[in-house]
This record gives sequence, C-alpha cells and structure tokens, in this order.
Amino acid sequence: MASKKTGIIIGIAAAGVAAAALAGGGLRWSPPFSGGDSHFLSLTRISTGTIFSPPPGGPLSFADIFEKVSPAVVQIEVTSHIDPRHVPAGPGLPFSAPPDNGGGDDSGGDDSGGDSKGGKGKGPKAESAGSGFFISADGYITTNNHVVENADEIEVTLKDGRKLPAKIIGRDEATDLAVIKVDGGGTAFPFVDFENSAKPRVGDWVLAVGNPFGLGGTATAGIVSAYGRDLGDSFVDFIQIDAPINRGNSGGPTFDIYGRVIGVNSAIFSPSGGSVGIGFAIPADVADAITKQLIAGGKVTRGYLGATIQNVTPDIAESLGMGAQKGALVAELSPGGPAQKAGVQSGDVIVALNDHPVGSSIELTRLVGQTHSGDIIHLKILRDGKPTVIDVRSGVRPSETQLAENAAGGEDSQANPEGASGKASVVLGLTLAPLDAAARAKLGLAPEIKGALVTAVNSASDAADKGLHPGDLVVHAGDRPIDSPADLVKAVAEARHDAKKEGRTLILLGVRREGHTLFVPIKLDDN
Repeated sequence: MASKKTGIIIGIAAAGVAAAALAGGGLRWSPPFSGGDSHFLSLTRISTGTIFSPPPGGPLSFADIFEKVSPAVVQIEVTSHIDPRHVPAGPGLPFSAPPDNGGGDDSGGDDSGGDSKGGKGKGPKAESAGSGFFISADGYITTNNHVVENADEIEVTLKDGRKLPAKIIGRDEATDLAVIKVDGGGTAFPFVDFENSAKPRVGDWVLAVGNPFGLGGTATAGIVSAYGRDLGDSFVDFIQIDAPINRGNSGGPTFDIYGRVIGVNSAIFSPSGGSVGIGFAIPADVADAITKQLIAGGKVTRGYLGATIQNVTPDIAESLGMGAQKGALVAELSPGGPAQKAGVQSGDVIVALNDHPVGSSIELTRLVGQTHSGDIIHLKILRDGKPTVIDVRSGVRPSETQLAENAAGGEDSQANPEGASGKASVVLGLTLAPLDAAARAKLGLAPEIKGALVTAVNSASDAADKGLHPGDLVVHAGDRPIDSPADLVKAVAEARHDAKKEGRTLILLGVRREGHTLFVPIKLDDN
C-alpha cells in the first residue's frame, strides 16, 4: 500500500460511492493502491478522537465506576458434600459435583477428587462458586442463599488476592438472600451501599460485577430491561437486566452509573444455560431490608395464615358473580392453622387485608408476610357472594423447605378409575362414581374425606380442557360441599337454573388431587 499513514483501516469502498458521506468527519482518503485497481481506495484514520459516539445519555466508559466499586465485590468458593445416596456406584466412576444448590445459574460440576468416604460419614466433596459484595467495613457480605445454603466450608477471595474463610450469618430462602462474614483482623473492608430510592428507569445503564465461571472481577454492562418480573417467588418482584450474567454471577451486585447497588443478581433465563441477555436481580430495597434482619437476628420471620390460595381468574370471578372485583381464593386450609381456627373456609375469597385491597394470591402472601406473629389480621372476604370480615391472629411462617415438604406430604396416590365401584353419573363431561372402601384404599383417602370421584373425562369437554382427569375428587361445587355424585349433579342443575337469571356461564368446582385442593371454573353448557 502506498500510504504509510498510521491509523486504523475501517473500510474499503469504491471511489465516489461513500466519499460524500464520510468526508469531513476526521477521515480522509489515502492514495490508491500501488499498481492496483484505481477504483478502490483505502480509508485511513488521521483523527485522534473517538471513532463512534456513545449512545445518548450513556457514559463514555464504565472504567471509573468499575474502579470505584470493584474492590467491594468478592468471589465466593463453596465446598459441600454430595449425599452418597445420590451418587451412582460403579468401578472407576468419578465423582462429579452437581450444579450449585438448585439455583440454575452458578458454577458447579467440577470433579472434586474427594474420596468415597467424604469425611465424617458424608459423601464426596463438591465445589461451586458464586459472587458477593461487602455491605459494611467490618466484613459483612451479601450473596444469594442458593450459593451458600449447603456449604460446609466457604472461602472468599478479595480483589487484592487475599483469601479469607467466611461463616454464614443468616439465610432467607424466600428471597434467595444470605449474609456471610469474614474477619479482617481489624482491617476495614471497602463496601458499597444499596440505593433504595433513586431507581434507574427502564433503559438506563447498569453495570454487573461478579465471578462468572470462576473468572473473578468481571464487569458487564447493559440496561434495565423491565421491573416487576414475577418468577414465581412470593416475596420478590425482580428487575430484568440485559447486562450479561452467567453461572457464578449469582449473589453479585448490579450498579447504577453512580456506583450504587440497585440489585443482587440471582437468576437468568436461558435455554442454553449461558447468557442470552435476560437476567434477573433482586431489588435493592428488598435486599437491604432482608440483610439488615439477617445481621440483626440471623433469620427473617414472617406472618402466616395457614391457607393455600390461588388467583381469581376472570372465569373464576364470573362463576362467583364477582364481576371485575379481584382477590385471592382460599383453596384449602392447614389443619389447626390460624385461618382455620378463625373460621376461614375453603372457597372464601379474600378481597382485602387490613383495608388494603388484595389483587392476587402473591399480593396476599406478601401482605401477610409483613405482619408479625400475634398480630390481628382483619380479612375482608366474600362467602357465597356476601361480604364479611374475619379476624385472624397471625402465626409464624414456616421455612420454604418446610412448606415444600408439607406440600409434598401425604399419600402419593396414582389415579385408577377401576378403583371406584357403584353406579356412575355423568355431568359436565365427567363420569363420576361414589367413594367406597376400595377406592379410598387405592387413593389413600382418609375416612372423613367425601366427594364425587372422577373415573373418566370426555376429551371434548371444558373439564378436559381445564385439566381434570380420572382420579380427581370433586369436593366442592358453587357454594356447597359435595359428598357424592348425586350432590354434584344437583348442584350443577341448580347452577344452570340460576344462570338464566344471573347470567353466569360457569360453575366453580373444588377438586382434590394428590392431597391438595384447587378450584377450577367449568362451563355449565357442557353435558
């Protein structure tokens, strides 16, 4: 090339095609290639300015922010043990660590090389990694619960390379947050603050810092994509961000452009397991409140009703004649729980708590969780279409593990339509039979449980579309309990008669399945 100008070649174009568009922008044409085609010129840069302008409102660089906050971000390495019962046996089969603690977005899977005894009667060692950050000068670190919940040993690596052992101060399964602590021997640690008020807007820049795939001190940038994402968690409305986060980023912070923590990275959506630009962070106000409670007492306590609830869908609202009113439907009650003791019944719709309107089951759970054990909760409910108020003395919410175990408890029966005997009835596309001793034994039903047993479902019916199947037990219809198939036939007939006057097209069925009750609206026009 004839031109000896130093610079970056950023393009080659036919003479005269792009000259008008590019001339005058700090760029100039160089002489033609020696002996080459005179129609092609090399474009060389002679300006020392920025090639591309940043997006409007965006920082020229995140370097200053990273330099300011990165000393507070740490790598967390966790050693745990695999349950020997879950390790397949076989000659020469290596032990491998499972993905870290069920979170789905932190590193794990490294072979530990531990022996089969695993020490102290435990299984072989497994190692996983995550992220965290200092929230105080005396060594308190915020991270995710799923990073450390099964830890036998925790080691924290600081930006300066120091490695320090850490201990768990407290964990909260419900929000997936935890606090651990290291001892600096009197040395003050760099720390960062939560930003609880000046939240970035959707579209504002954010910076995530963490330990993806064990690569500590990694920064990625993006924007706030959305707020209020529901991931099925009862106590967190997540922030969605598109700053790339991967396995190992869990527990690390997301910063605004002022270096303030606006979220704790917790999960990603990814068909492949890697970042696809959809990450989720726990909002700073939630993380701040929870970590303060954990530091103060090692745990978080929440109020408790003792009721399984579900959302009031438009179909359910129509079947109950509620119109556009929202609420949370009580599906079943924990025996001896606060709600049952106070007189709440299955089928009640809770529309307000302490004069605060209830818009969904999650909202009710959060409102109850904000109460304390012993508080009197004023519930406004609809029962048989009529409003009433019931006062409930709040209990203490069990841990999420205990709640999950309770939900999975009882007989794990498989439906068998041949287990029912007696004359069958057909209504709403459901073939029904009464319960007898044989059916109770096959389904694991206690003597006090009554209902109409579904033995077959018409595949063309609304009941089939709504997911009813053989083995379901109909225990409630409209505003009445169901003890037998005849009760359900009668309830449907009355509902059809009333529908002509009230304009309803659905009946709400309470269906017991695998030890739990849920409510399903079914069209009345089905045979």
